[in-house]
Amino acid sequence: MSESKTADRLELVSIDLSQAETSAQLQVLLADSLGFPGWYGHNWDAFWDAITGLVAMPRRVLLIGWAAFQARLPEDARIMKQTLDDMAAEFPALAAKVVYR
Repeated sequence: MSESKTADRLELVSIDLSQAETSAQLQVLLADSLGFPGWYGHNWDAFWDAITGLVAMPRRVLLIGWAAFQARLPEDARIMKQTLDDMAAEFPALAAKVVYR
């Protein structure tokens, strides 16, 4: 990721997960909220590619309604949390601090 992209990071992005009833809706919500390009693949591999190389992640991400989302879409919740944790481990300077609320 270029230096200019890391300098242009937003401070906070809040994502209301109550809007996602399906995996497909979740992928659209993530793409819209995080500013992914129009050709984003709407799957977890594409999510990893987008957050680690296509867009500058905000400094903080607030995931609103996490418990209900986790109950509604447990596999997506597990993969999303693992992917965000992996980014924090592999690219700590570029990763967002994620708050699950």
